[in-house]
Amino acid sequence: MPASESAIEIGSLTKRYGRTVGVEQLDLTVAAGEVFGFLGPNGAGKTTTLRCLIGLLRPTAGRVRALGLDPVTDHRRLAPALGYLPGELRLYPELTGHQTLKLLADLQGAPTPRRAELCERLALSASVLGRTVQEYSRGMKQKLGLVQALQHDPELVVLDEPTEGLDPLVQETFFELLTEAQAAGRTVMLSSHVLPEVQRTCCRVAIIRDGRLVTVQSVAALREARARKIRLTFTDGRGPRPLGRAEQWSPRWKGDQVELLVPPREVVGALRGLLALPVADLAVEEAGLEEAFLDLYRDADAGPRS
Repeated sequence: MPASESAIEIGSLTKRYGRTVGVEQLDLTVAAGEVFGFLGPNGAGKTTTLRCLIGLLRPTAGRVRALGLDPVTDHRRLAPALGYLPGELRLYPELTGHQTLKLLADLQGAPTPRRAELCERLALSASVLGRTVQEYSRGMKQKLGLVQALQHDPELVVLDEPTEGLDPLVQETFFELLTEAQAAGRTVMLSSHVLPEVQRTCCRVAIIRDGRLVTVQSVAALREARARKIRLTFTDGRGPRPLGRAEQWSPRWKGDQVELLVPPREVVGALRGLLALPVADLAVEEAGLEEAFLDLYRDADAGPRS
């Protein structure tokens, strides 16, 4: 592959489907050897971006380079160094697991030095691989997808919602594989709408919403900035009531329970005021990803931040 400090370079990427915009003027750079998170709600444009990155879609406008190569015109050269797990994994149901891995490796055009190791770690035994894919559960198909993405030890790995359908123990194995990939100098782009799974392994993340880049931040900065969700239940059974200063924090009522999204640095002060009310129960937790978008990036249309 051409030598470059950047494994992924995306400049002014735009992809339209007729009048529908998939992504608009997206700029993004991922360093070689980085495990990079690509986050956003469902329908934000993550999958469209990844399909342009690996050459499945041709951009309407803009520039995309993976390992220094154009994913469309240089796809034959890129394929052996690229591992890809799609978000909607579709396999030939009549093939066995073993036949599936062999077919995909042949299409990749690369040897598979890690296949046996990965199958063992992901509990895909010889008997399981001997069964047809139509007999597989969703989780088994996802494990097969992970093996095919990693079996040739690719230089660049692109994963779209990789933990979908995996049980917690297999997810732990997956996180170990990501950590090992980074230690080996591989580049990983991990797309997800679940923030905690990228916080574990990524140093930086990009957030996309409605096809546009919202921000690129380190995970540490993102976690520091995220709102906290305060959930209160009142003793008197009454529903909505004045909350004083807390009205500024987007109260959402459900019966006698209210949720507030409070900036991290204001949590202590918020609790002091709220506990003066007739509170029966209280919980504080990190807000969900989409709630964090609403709280932190409501002015995203003004332009990306870094």
